[in-house]
Parts: sequence; C-alpha cells; structure tokens
Amino acid sequence: MIEKPTHFVLTAFAALFLLPAIASAQLKAGLSSVDVTPQVWPVTLRGSFNPKKAESANDPLHARSFAIRNGEGRAVITIVDILFIAQDTVDAIKAEAAKRTGWKPTEMLIAGTHTHSAPSASGTGGGEAEIAFREHFFEGVVQSIELAIENLEPARLGFGSDEEPSEVFNRRWYLKDGTMPPNPFGGIDQVKMNPPRDLIEKPAGPTDPEVAVISIQRANGKPMGLFANYALHYVGSIPGGQVSADYFGEFARLVPFRIAGRTPPEDFVAMMSNGASGDINNIDFAGNRAPRAPFEQIQQVATKAADAAYRATRDIEYQTDLPVGMVERRVTLKNRKPDPELIEKSKRILEMTGDELKAEPRLASHYALRILNLADVADTTEVAIQAIRIGDQAIVAMPFEVLVEIGLDLKKRSPFPRTTIVEIANGAFGYLPPPHQHELGGYETWLGTSKMEKEASVILTKHLLEMLEELKSSPLQ
Repeated sequence: MIEKPTHFVLTAFAALFLLPAIASAQLKAGLSSVDVTPQVWPVTLRGSFNPKKAESANDPLHARSFAIRNGEGRAVITIVDILFIAQDTVDAIKAEAAKRTGWKPTEMLIAGTHTHSAPSASGTGGGEAEIAFREHFFEGVVQSIELAIENLEPARLGFGSDEEPSEVFNRRWYLKDGTMPPNPFGGIDQVKMNPPRDLIEKPAGPTDPEVAVISIQRANGKPMGLFANYALHYVGSIPGGQVSADYFGEFARLVPFRIAGRTPPEDFVAMMSNGASGDINNIDFAGNRAPRAPFEQIQQVATKAADAAYRATRDIEYQTDLPVGMVERRVTLKNRKPDPELIEKSKRILEMTGDELKAEPRLASHYALRILNLADVADTTEVAIQAIRIGDQAIVAMPFEVLVEIGLDLKKRSPFPRTTIVEIANGAFGYLPPPHQHELGGYETWLGTSKMEKEASVILTKHLLEMLEELKSSPLQ
C-alpha cells in the first residue's frame, strides 16, 4: 500500500466541547423511500457477461434512507435497489444531497443491493433509456437522503439478531481430483464458483447466517422502520429480462406486516442491506430443492429473512439516548495489473475466430478484453471506507463484493458487541478476497474480477478496526 494521509470525519469527536448539550440531546430518526424504477424502456441490464434489455418491471426499485442524529453525531444510510454505483457517481450524489441538507458527504453511506435485475446507474453513454434512468436515479437517491433528514423526529432504537442458515451457501468449491476445468487464462484453479453438483467435494469457505436488525420506533413506541443486513447475494432467475429488486424489495414489502401487524403505518420503511456475501449465494449445491416458479424462490428467501427479522425484534430493549458517530477514511490501494506476457496472449485471443477460439477456455475472450482494459490503469486507486456507531451497534461499509470470511473476521475482532458489514457501499471495485482465497484461485480472485492488490482485505480490515476503536473511545460513550 502506498502511504497517503487519510481523511477523517469524526462527528463523535466533535462533541468533545459539547458534552452538556449531548447529555440532554434527544435521539432522532427519519426514514424515506423513493421509487427509482426506470421510466423509459428498454433499459440495459448489465448483471452478466451478456447484457440484455428489459422493457418492464416486475416490481419497483427504491432508494431507502435511514437518518439518525443525537446532538452533533449524525449519519444517514441509503440502500438502493441497483446493480452497483461507481464511486464518482456516489460522490456526486452526496455532494448534491449535502448542498440541499447541510449534512456533510462524509455523514452519508450509500450502498447498492447488487440485484442483477437492475441497470447500472453509473458511467456515461448508452441510449435514451439509459441516460433517462441515470438522471431519474440520481435525483431519486438525493431526494431519499433529503426526505429522511427532513423526517427526523424523536425516536427510540433497539438492536437484534437472529439466523436464517437454510438459504445461504458458499459458492466456491473444491472438486474431485482431475475434474477442475481451466480458467479463462489457461491455468488450473484449486476451487470453482458454482460447479456441477456431481463434481463437488467440499466448500472452500464458511457462511454467515445472521440477520441483524436495527428497529426504529417513534418516541411513543409506534413502529417506524427497520434496517436489516443479510450476507446473501441476489437470488435472480428473473424471466424475460424484467427489472426487479429481487429479495431485497420483497423483504421491504413484507417486514412492515411482521413488525406492525396487518395494517402497518403507510410511512413505515424497511430496508435490507447486503452483508459480506461475495462468495455466498442461494444455490443449494448439495441439496435437492424442487424446481421453482418464476419469483417463487425470491419470495421464499424474503419470507424467511422477514421471519428472522421478526424473531430478532422480539426481545429488543429500546433506548432513547444513544451516542452516534461516523468515521470515513480514503485509503490508497495498489491496482493489480497484467504483465506483458498476459497482455500479448490476450491480444492473440481477441484476434481468434471460429474453431481456434472454441479451443480456448470458457470466457477466454471476455477476460482477454478485461486484461487489455487493465493494461493502462493507474498504479493505485483511492477507496472510501466508513464506520458508524449507534450505541453498541457498529456498521462498517466497504466498496467491494466482500468475501464472507472478511466479514466474519471483522465481527469477531470488532470492539463493539454488534457489528454489521455493508458491502458495495460508496463505490464498486470488484471482489475482495482474503489472501488465502487468492491462493486458491477461482472466479472471485481472477484478474479483471478482483482488481486490488492481494493484501487489500488485510489493509482495509486494519483501517476499519482502527476506526471502530476511535468511535468506541470517543467522548460520546
């Protein structure tokens, strides 16, 4: 890692000279939900190697925000039904939201759910529908942040946790001897993502079944909203290229009835954030799940997660005076770059046609193009990571698809009793495997899929633990 000054925003430390005011401060919370579904069709869905067009929405996409404030400590978390949002787009959204609200960009966390049935809202170009969607999306996310802050009111919060292990599976597997196919570069990995069931031996990593929740109530005890986190990729299998919020959206629809009964308040907002699930999906490799109707598995996963969220709230103790603090650092990481030999090989592959190309490994041409796109990248990239404290609950945010072991390690080593990891937050820089998973190879570690140095997870974990310690020892405790 290239050493570079990091940037801190410690709203908790700002209270050092305001302790009398903080002691009597009233905890406030606000929530919002804004529809960001495309309004012009067809729109390109880019959640695969072969992008496809969508001309309708099975269910709406939303930007949902949860704002919290206690004295000078404040934070807003926005979870968006989107494939991903690039860092420059996130920064622009935060800048506009800061202009409208007076809150600092470093007091805002914006994360995508990574539903593969939504377009990307970043970049430039595209047709009329893509341009219209980016503009609509940008304004919708800004409005969501703005409304959540406008909706701040006296509140009380509680924290809970339950488990739903039956729907999370590690997708990286060791295979039977001699059955590993070559990777796109012609090499042989030790593990494979989503392998044929008849070839599997054992998974290459664990799972994290926790459904963690923050339950928000009005000062009078009436249900107001719920923030949840589950370490599971999208479910997918959306027919006809339709737009969908996947199980994240269905969870948000179901939870108000779990928490507030048959007639929940119209302004109740539930949201599901994506935990450290870079290698976790919903495919039961060793099981015998019956075939599903379209959207049925999405509904089942959402139902089970909503039930777990309900169980997690049963014994919650609500509090009205919780310290709030938020820290952000910008950390410089080295980019992985292809060597000259790989660049030349990639050029040859892209010149191949017909039988010659068919003889190459699967996805060889896709990754050859990615390699050439990486040939001239900068030596380093600056990424934003964040940590939030709400009482004894900590939330950390990373702009990657984070492999589950990194999340489990952060939870174990955190100085807080409860710690939640939100991935694909404040940017999207590919997969983040721990070093030992890099040694095993597989899709999540390939150059062009995992873009940062192999020690990146170690570097970022060190920073996040330091940030959590700073929040823990701040004068707000």
